[in-house]
Amino acid sequence: MNKFHQLPFPVTHFHLPEKFTYPFHYTPHPLCVAVAAEVQKYLQNKDEWKSDLEQGKMFGVLIVQTQTGETGYLAAFSGILAGKNLHDYFVPPIYDLQQPNGFFRIEEDQISAINARIKKAQTDKHYQATKTLLAETIDQAEKAICTAKEELKEAQQKREERRKHTSDENELANMIRESQFQKAELKRLKKQWDERISAIRSEAETLDQAIEQLKTERKTRSAALQQQLFEQFRILNGKGETKNLCEIFKETTQQVPPAGAGECAAPKLLQYAYLHCLKPVAMAEFWWGNSPKREIRHHGYFYPACKGKCEPILKHMLQGLNVEENPLLNDLHRDTELEILFEDNWLVAINKPAGMLSVPGKADIDSVYHRLKTRYPEATGPMIVHRLDMATSGILLVAKTKEVHQNLQAQFKSRMVKKRYAALLDGTVIPQEGIIDLPLCLAPMDRPRQIVSTEHGKPAITQYKVLAHNGNRTRIAFYPLTGRTHQLRVHASHPLGLNAPIIGDELYGKGADRLYLHAEFLEFRHPVSGQIIQIEKKAGF
Repeated sequence: MNKFHQLPFPVTHFHLPEKFTYPFHYTPHPLCVAVAAEVQKYLQNKDEWKSDLEQGKMFGVLIVQTQTGETGYLAAFSGILAGKNLHDYFVPPIYDLQQPNGFFRIEEDQISAINARIKKAQTDKHYQATKTLLAETIDQAEKAICTAKEELKEAQQKREERRKHTSDENELANMIRESQFQKAELKRLKKQWDERISAIRSEAETLDQAIEQLKTERKTRSAALQQQLFEQFRILNGKGETKNLCEIFKETTQQVPPAGAGECAAPKLLQYAYLHCLKPVAMAEFWWGNSPKREIRHHGYFYPACKGKCEPILKHMLQGLNVEENPLLNDLHRDTELEILFEDNWLVAINKPAGMLSVPGKADIDSVYHRLKTRYPEATGPMIVHRLDMATSGILLVAKTKEVHQNLQAQFKSRMVKKRYAALLDGTVIPQEGIIDLPLCLAPMDRPRQIVSTEHGKPAITQYKVLAHNGNRTRIAFYPLTGRTHQLRVHASHPLGLNAPIIGDELYGKGADRLYLHAEFLEFRHPVSGQIIQIEKKAGF
């Protein structure tokens, strides 16, 4: 059990948790923070890994107890580290893809050989010459036929002029024969080019088919390899039950495991603990190194487990453990009265507390919509005009009629509504004001996290103004010009944005007692009276 690390300090300094960590939304247990610091010290001393670590990687720690009651910890990394799956300090992978004589490496070599054959065929001089000749011949044919058509048209016009000035039957008959001959010549020309192109195309298609057959073989072998690989990941849970990845993901909407499933730190840690009769006590994952360009990861910050790859796996692995409840399902404001900021016969503006949903989610928990639907049973339409994240507090506009809802939404869509948010950032923002323009889209394998993507992202633009600095914190005003999901949170945290996460942002920064983001000002035109309405509610932080 050489992957079990003894604590370098008395465990009595810490109060062990009664329940295991809910991995998708948690505050790291102090003991996890302490042992993570030990792992980080270890990483700092590995000079040979410096370049790999600078690129950034997720690491995990798992507090465990032996059957004799000794408390210690395990450490793991996601994927591979420094080109290897196996390192002395860290738990091994659930299945080692890099076994030199394993089926994966053997079949991977076969697929690589097919790739080489495809590349050789595509770069073959005869193949390239044939493709070039085909393109050139088609171009020549189009030009020749176009010229012939122009000549035919010109001849037709000349004959029309001649017909106007003659009634000689012989000459008219000659013109008919001339027209028929020229049309026949055009047909013969087209046929000649078609035959020439067909011969070259046939040769090109034969060469293309050989390449496509190789690609089909590659695809078939890759799919079979992936299937066989997923079946090798035999995942344990706290009840001692085993399922492979295919069985686990068959029960999800994805049905097929995504690439890299089972290779993250959290599943590795739990698998090792179960195999060696260690009791999982608490777990945390942290990022070490630079942030990727698309998604947001800050050096040394703790993060929840990813949803796309890990959620189905961990749901299986955590069975049999006494796990914390999902804190997002707690109705924090069940007994809190909503503060009304503005109301008339057509609309109402409320101050949404942090931690309350704007609209109902999958779980049956409190939301602004539920509250106001009960308060205004005669209201029609969707009511909620725009949304605030569950963790965000501030002004939320609600329509009492369908027509008012449509009008207000149109104002939001056309950017007629003026908005201002107040936030506290973890970091010092130097430019006193500016504009952040980073397109955003949903992280496909880690909902609801958003990523920056110039290829797939939708435009997201935020204007900002620094209001004050307090130590390493910045108070800032955001003026969003678009309304993308998590726009302000990503623009604040991303290295290409302000590189200063909003305090309390568990997705893109560090958790705190709340997310320090508040919608404090809204200006719009009243859908009925036409008056400009301004609503302001200062942040309570």
